[in-house]
Amino acid sequence: MNGIRLFLKDIRIEHTFFALPFAYTGAVFAAHGMPTWWQLLWITLAVLGARTAAMAANRYFDRDIDAKNPRTARRALASGTLAPQVMIWAIAIGFLLLLVSAWQLNPLCVKLMPIAVVGVLFYPLCKRFTWMAHFVLGAVDGLAPLGAFIGVANAVGLPAYLLFFAVTLWVAGFDIFYALMDYDIDRAQGVNSLLTQFGDATANWLPFMLHGAMLVLLALAGSFAPTSALYALGPAATIALILYEWRAYTTSPNHFVLNDRIFLSNMIFSVVFLGTTLAGFLVHYP
Repeated sequence: MNGIRLFLKDIRIEHTFFALPFAYTGAVFAAHGMPTWWQLLWITLAVLGARTAAMAANRYFDRDIDAKNPRTARRALASGTLAPQVMIWAIAIGFLLLLVSAWQLNPLCVKLMPIAVVGVLFYPLCKRFTWMAHFVLGAVDGLAPLGAFIGVANAVGLPAYLLFFAVTLWVAGFDIFYALMDYDIDRAQGVNSLLTQFGDATANWLPFMLHGAMLVLLALAGSFAPTSALYALGPAATIALILYEWRAYTTSPNHFVLNDRIFLSNMIFSVVFLGTTLAGFLVHYP
């Protein structure tokens, strides 16, 4: 039981719940309302499998980098408390759960699954050679609403693409904030990020611009779907998110407090956006 606890803590199992609201949003867009409970079950398991494989792969490939970083050196894998084989098994089991879930949804999901597998395994390697790693991470997370849309519709529509790009920019934006915690050690280790490439002053403006672009993409997604005016409350919530992020960025006493505030605010935003999207499809005015 202690080993399971260490494993779940190391892969940050709670981050799975971070990906779920936008996955459900993709399903709501495809169903033009509430998907079936059966579809929601398999979408949930697909996200659980993909996220477990992704976090395990990240910990496995980054174990040497993590061991040299004071912030991450006490992680179970980096410190040697967990054997690397644990993460290899977790990657395999996560992909198996993703495959079973995709199979239960529809054949198109199975055919497109290799894209998710490549993305999950490729992202942890990106920081070794490109500062675009934030956007690769965003694209991997963006596969959640895109995959959920396909899982319900058995096809790909324009709103699904717009949600994919919106989530890509959304995740990239707050991942830049996250990178502030490791700015000095990343420079020392030669780890690539936007901050190490262009300086930490990039965080003064780029995350806010990316989230502003996300607002536009989310608004466009709603314009290509049969939603009511209630849907507009979701993109409007992005404005509140950006204002709060700016306040957190300018008032947080350190980067660790900033990261906690950014994570919580973005988690709340994703849940709010799911709720307003569902209301936009289910509540129509004459």
